[in-house]
Amino acid sequence: MNKVFLIGRLTRDPELRYTGSNTAVATFSLAVNRNFTNASGEREADFINIVVWRKQAENVKNYLTQGSQVAIDGRIQTRSYDDQNGQKRYVTEVVADNVEFLGSRSSSNNANSAQQSSNSAEPTPYDFGPSNSEPKGTDVDSNPFADFGSSIEISDDELPF
Repeated sequence: MNKVFLIGRLTRDPELRYTGSNTAVATFSLAVNRNFTNASGEREADFINIVVWRKQAENVKNYLTQGSQVAIDGRIQTRSYDDQNGQKRYVTEVVADNVEFLGSRSSSNNANSAQQSSNSAEPTPYDFGPSNSEPKGTDVDSNPFADFGSSIEISDDELPF
């Protein structure tokens, strides 16, 4: 069985490309913290390459940016290719079957602000800077029934219980 579950943060904005048959494919790298600390008491992370296909690839490109937290489930894939010098190169990556968006953009920006203020003299391994692509959708605080009038009349006969 080849099954992988990961939770981490994007180390860079996703890159979206299209194959010759117009199939969307997005790639990005995910920083996943290890469950233990090293000898000096610091928590290390692994940086894992992720590949996402089709509509989910377009959603990843449209709604995720560097620093976004996601949960991935998928499978490990190994492939090889010849580089420009004729050397055989091997690539191991996770092909995501499902990408769950976790947290909000503001929580990743708050985490970055706290990290930068505590360590302002030294650059961070990746920047959680603001993004120009805000998620699109409805305002959760607005009333979707505002245009239907002030009250709705329902008799007890209409209730299913």
